[in-house]
Amino acid sequence: MASTDTKSDDLAGLEAGLDALDAVQVRRTPAREVLLNKVLPPVVAVVLVVLVWQLLVWAKVTEDYKLPPPSAVWNSVADMWAQGTLLEVVWTSVSRGLLGFLMAVAIGTPLGLLVARVKLVRAAIGPILSGLQSLPSVAWVAPAVIWLGLNDSMMYAVILLGAVPSVANGLVSGVDQVPPLFLRAGRTIGATGLRGTWHIVLPAALPGYLAGLKQGWAFSWRSLMAAEIIASSPDLGLGLGQLLENGRNNFDMPGIFLAILLILFVGIAIDLLIFSPLERRVLRGRGLLVKS
Repeated sequence: MASTDTKSDDLAGLEAGLDALDAVQVRRTPAREVLLNKVLPPVVAVVLVVLVWQLLVWAKVTEDYKLPPPSAVWNSVADMWAQGTLLEVVWTSVSRGLLGFLMAVAIGTPLGLLVARVKLVRAAIGPILSGLQSLPSVAWVAPAVIWLGLNDSMMYAVILLGAVPSVANGLVSGVDQVPPLFLRAGRTIGATGLRGTWHIVLPAALPGYLAGLKQGWAFSWRSLMAAEIIASSPDLGLGLGQLLENGRNNFDMPGIFLAILLILFVGIAIDLLIFSPLERRVLRGRGLLVKS
């Protein structure tokens, strides 16, 4: 009897220990810690970049028309803001990029599931998707202009051709990493077919799928910039790519630097506002990140 009680106590202690290991410690991060660890480092990095930039200008490493001072770029920002065109230019490109990305997700997700789950489809389409992913998106601009003309449809076609393979391949990679035990457990409880895909496969493949989405957005944004730079037209409106091309045509280096910085800013902002929170949520759901 005593031996049985001892074994029960040992099992209870073991279960309590495992529960303690599985538990995620939740605490509210102090505002000062957030400021020091998350806000201050990127601010310091930006200040250092601007400082080095200004030092190169002062050192006269090249002519001013090749490397304008930061103040000249700031003056370009102020001029566009005063004219009321700055936000309009940014929104023209951002709205196109986000809509094209959502279309790529809507097409790439079922395509990725089909390739991942059907061996014959993978054998036929898998290599093509990998090849399309490695093909520079700028190569699609010329045929898209010939097929569709200088319009928004051409822009979206270039975005889709650049982003869909990345989204699909990301999901395929995530599905390939799903442990077979999960699939067997799903079949045991009757989660097969579409039900198994929705409740078992997709949640388990979420980290790989999210990585594919991030890469898909990067391809969407780069594809759009390539299309806007090459296929400039008044009918398309003024986007960031057209702004960059106009700066080149007018030998306006402050305008060129401004367009480059705005393109970079949008890419960083989308990552911080959309993909980083999604990543943190997925990691918290798997107990891999301390909630703050």
